[in-house]
Amino acid sequence: MAHEQKVRAAPPRRPAAIVLREAIEQAELDGVARTDMTLRLTHRDAEELKRDPNVALEDIRFSEGVMTFLGVKVTPGGVNTSSLERSAE
Repeated sequence: MAHEQKVRAAPPRRPAAIVLREAIEQAELDGVARTDMTLRLTHRDAEELKRDPNVALEDIRFSEGVMTFLGVKVTPGGVNTSSLERSAE
């Protein structure tokens, strides 16, 4: 009798915009100003953020070669996992 092994599918990945918005809001609740934050994003998350139709035009900006999301500077690439750096800590 063959032994069947059930494989569970991974839960769906949450949109980067939602995860990042929550991280920014939590940092603000912790007393960190948006000017003291930097989003260090994987290339995948940065591209997803740029193309997400649910991200309002006023939430994402490009100025002088710098991308910001909700007023927080975005640094794409160079990381394996996206994170919010809180410089004021």
